[in-house]
Amino acid sequence: MTEFYNDDFEKAYEKEINEVNEQLDKEIIFAMIGDVNAGKSSTINQIIGEEVAPVGSKPGETVSINEYHYKDKIIFADTPGLDDINQQNSEETLKFYKSADVVLFFLNAAGTVFSEGEKKSFEAISKVNKNIILVLNKIDAADDIPSLIRYIQEHTNHDFKVIPISSRTGENIDILRNAILDILIQQKKDILFAKFLKEKSSTANKWIVGAASSAAAIGASPIPGSDILPITGIQVGLMVKLATLYDKPLTKDRAKELTIASLTGNIGKGAFRQLIKVIPGAGSIAGAGIAGSMTLALGYALKYAYENDIDLDGNTLKVLYSNFMKGKENS
Repeated sequence: MTEFYNDDFEKAYEKEINEVNEQLDKEIIFAMIGDVNAGKSSTINQIIGEEVAPVGSKPGETVSINEYHYKDKIIFADTPGLDDINQQNSEETLKFYKSADVVLFFLNAAGTVFSEGEKKSFEAISKVNKNIILVLNKIDAADDIPSLIRYIQEHTNHDFKVIPISSRTGENIDILRNAILDILIQQKKDILFAKFLKEKSSTANKWIVGAASSAAAIGASPIPGSDILPITGIQVGLMVKLATLYDKPLTKDRAKELTIASLTGNIGKGAFRQLIKVIPGAGSIAGAGIAGSMTLALGYALKYAYENDIDLDGNTLKVLYSNFMKGKENS
């Protein structure tokens, strides 16, 4: 069993490391459209957590694509409108939208929301790229935001996310980041994006909860012993992603040590097997609970260690893991 486990662990680790390295070799292009006073630059800076684009542009018209590069990997491009008098300019802009990874379509909650011109531009862009997030900015200066959101949704057939934010106060920026991550996950670029964010906690939470949910689903399997290796794969993936997010190198040997510490730091598979013998029908429920809690505890223990510069080894992880599980039981 040990040799079999080691082989599967090696495959899981190599798979996750290769996928991360592939992501880090890519680049992400954000195409942004909206009035010059829609708060695009301040929103970019809020998303990343530092100044990427200069704030304070004077009213006027963008006649070319202005690009703001961050760490040479993430490109935010402020684009001109699609109603340019020069038809060639509009066509070139539309081509750019087609190749963008994410389109941030800015609307001003304190102005005329979704004007005829904005609707026309939106319809043209949505025909070539469906990865659009409608960013309703300046909600701190507007009233009845729910009505504005419903109005936008009704005029976009409820096909796209509408995220109300304030780039001035930072309200709902986490929600916008998560919406961006949801799109980038499909394109296998979410780790690349998250790695360069200054605010990492909410992204780490998202990954931890997602991994725990996946582990719980596998743990509910009625086939005895069928869950150990898949759950190990999920945990290895989570460890590699968190190590990349917090820029903490994770060797294969250390990853294996932490995985084993996780497996031996909870009630254990032996105890679980005894439990389902005593309580008929409890297997899938208990299995899901154990697998989910085990992965959740592992993730939050790793996050705590990384955020507090604690050097992680198997023994340290067991202590953090145990403390988390006790806190969960007492909550």
